[in-house]
This record gives sequence, C-alpha cells and structure tokens, in this order.
Amino acid sequence: MSSKSSRESRKAAIEAARKAEARRRRRTRLAIGGGAVVAAAAIAVGVTLGVSGGPASGGTAGGGTAGGGTAGGGTAPKLASLSTLGTLQAAPAAGPLGPEAVPVPAGTALAGTTVAAGAQPVDGISCSAGEQTLFHIHAHLTIFVNGVARQVPAAIGIPGGVAQNTASGTFIGSGTCFYWLHTHAADGIVHIESPAVRTFTLGEFFDEWGQPLGSSVAGPAHGHVTVLYNGKVFEGNPRDVPLTAHAQIQLEVGTPLVAPESISWAGTGL
Repeated sequence: MSSKSSRESRKAAIEAARKAEARRRRRTRLAIGGGAVVAAAAIAVGVTLGVSGGPASGGTAGGGTAGGGTAGGGTAPKLASLSTLGTLQAAPAAGPLGPEAVPVPAGTALAGTTVAAGAQPVDGISCSAGEQTLFHIHAHLTIFVNGVARQVPAAIGIPGGVAQNTASGTFIGSGTCFYWLHTHAADGIVHIESPAVRTFTLGEFFDEWGQPLGSSVAGPAHGHVTVLYNGKVFEGNPRDVPLTAHAQIQLEVGTPLVAPESISWAGTGL
C-alpha cells in the first residue's frame, strides 16, 4: 500500500472511530437527560464527591482515601525541576498513530485489564451504563520500566469491552459499562468522564485497573517510581498525581530515567 493510501486509510479509521464515539455520547445524553437535572440540583445544594484512593502500596476495589485534590479543583501539585534527576535518557521515537490520533508505544502492556471488582464501585467510582458527560476531560499517561516503554492497554475501566479493529489499531467502543476513568485505545489517553466535577488521581485509575501503585511499585513492576508531570518532577506519593485536563504524566519504574515525552492534543478532538 502506498504511503498516501496508508495515510488516507488511517484518517478514515480515525474519523469512523470519532463518529462512533459521538453517536455513543448522543445516546448517553438522551438517556441521562432527566438524571442530569437531578444531578445538577444535587450539586447546587453542595453534594460533591471528595478525592479517594487506595492505600499507598496499591489500593483495592472500594479502598480507602488519599489526599491530593478537592472536588473540581485540588491542591496544585508540588513540582521540582528536571535537573534534580541528573542525566536523562533520550525519549524513544513516537510509535505509529492509533485510532485516537495519538502515538501507541511499541512496548508490551504493563499489565492486563482484568478488573477484580467486575462492575462494582471502585474507590467510590461507579461503572455506568453509558459514558458521563457533565465532567469530561482527558489526560495522557506514559510508562517506562527500566527505560523501556510499556503500553497502557485499551479497555481499562470498560468491563466486557468490545473491540473495533481499525486500520490504526484496536478501539474499544462499547462494553458492559463504563467506569468514570477508562481507556479506549493503547495510546495512554485516560478518559475522565464523570457525573460530578471533581479531581481524580492516578491511584484511583490504577485501582480501577486492578494494579498496585506506590513509591516502589507500579503494576507488576518493582523499583523506585519517579513521576514526571507536565515536564517537571512530581514530589509526593505517585497515587496522588492529579488527572487534570490535558496533563502529560510520565510514570517511570527503575532506571535509566527517560526524558519527558509529550503528545500534541491538536487534531485529536479530545
């Protein structure tokens, strides 16, 4: 296939995936229209959700609480200069664009997507029949283990995920239900779609994933955990990293440490 044909095929696949997602969101808005009015009234009288998470060593479904943010805002994370880390290994070349127009790392997945809780609430986060639209943002997560890129797999937070095979890779378009934090593709994009405005954390995302996260563990990988947040060093518990709009989060286990990667949100529609 020519380079031009390949680009056209990829564009068509991305457009098809976006249209499918737009249709799902329209159905969701119609289904929850009445409920949204009730939710808005509840928020108006002060019903908000606090930030929750599991234990520092890696929480389980329905685990305890963790600091790091408040509803709709949160404490600004404490950050340090990259220079505090010394010499960093150059980031690898970006992988091919996936169905969300974001590069997919060449490495294997850090871990599978089995959710121990099934469709039960995790850290107070429910698995809803449709995607929520009241609070809708996206963050990007990159993972390195001993300097090697690892994927954040598709279908985290989407039990029973049904895959759509596109020319740009697998896209999870539907499932049994959708947790408020989930992934549609193996490109590291974390979709935050909640019925209430609040700050979610990386620890809560890992709890949904069914994987531990702490200062010396990330999923099955063990070693010192370093977090880069928007190009700077996050100082604190990795579980408390806030999932803010268009945040560029890089989780590194062990050494060598890799210079921060970033994606361009332009053209993604996210």
